[in-house]
Amino acid sequence: MLRLAEILLEPRPATTWTQLRQLGIDEATGVLPRANVDWRAHAPEQPWEHGPLALYQQQIEDAGFRLTVLEDNPPMDRLRLGLPGRNEELATVLELIRVMGKLGVEVWCYNWMPVVSWSRTSVARQGRAGAEVTAFDASVWANVKEPRAVPAAEEAGVKLALHPDDPPLSPVRGIGRIIRTIEAYDRVFELQPSPANGMTFCQGNITMMTDDLPAAITRFGEAGRIHFVHFRDVRGTPESFAETFVDEGPTDMAACIRAYLDAGVDAPLRSDHSPTLAGDTALVPGYPTLGRLHAIGYVQGLIAACV
Repeated sequence: MLRLAEILLEPRPATTWTQLRQLGIDEATGVLPRANVDWRAHAPEQPWEHGPLALYQQQIEDAGFRLTVLEDNPPMDRLRLGLPGRNEELATVLELIRVMGKLGVEVWCYNWMPVVSWSRTSVARQGRAGAEVTAFDASVWANVKEPRAVPAAEEAGVKLALHPDDPPLSPVRGIGRIIRTIEAYDRVFELQPSPANGMTFCQGNITMMTDDLPAAITRFGEAGRIHFVHFRDVRGTPESFAETFVDEGPTDMAACIRAYLDAGVDAPLRSDHSPTLAGDTALVPGYPTLGRLHAIGYVQGLIAACV
């Protein structure tokens, strides 16, 4: 079954946390507890080590949630690019996975985007009735110059959920990317066929990789590869696109929910990259308070209608 697990962007309990609980959300997607979280007494521990992560998990549980997904990672660019120091970064990744296993955090959402993570060239594009949406246009950067975890996850009982490249385009700012096609995911799963090796099915990215998003959901869902879902939609191409409200984009979102359910996908799902309404606030571009509440209500209605 699909279970909503919304991301907690604030470092400590906030009004938005209360709003999510009031909407019936009891699972959470978290980020690594960095220096602005109250675990300073445990320095010099790093946020992916047991002490800080256990305290963060307890803080989330005290607020009424269960920490289901960790959507963040330690430094990984040397590992991604195959540079000296990659073995040390791999050791850090393995430590994080083992700590997650001990704490019972079941899904790690990671990506293979070196240097530049998810990329947007605008965070205030005008969407429906003036709502602010994030957008990407590759021409903005046209002239910029170039700048073994699966066995550990099996042992720890953690599911790896590889996020697609965002945008699914290569290169981005001169840096090559590889997780940008359906076939790239096929290759990832062929290399490591373990059930622990899965994907974050980010609809906004994958809809730009295929002409039939529900069919892709069915394909990967029936194979047991969907470990986490980002529920969003975009309009455009990998080279130039804009986010949309979940009810106005080109994708049949109801068909997507039916595909997850029919394929037997048992994974957490969260809303992602919502437009910013008039008078709304966003701690991070794409994650406004009111816009996200609209998306949550929409997906709750779709799930209820399709069950």
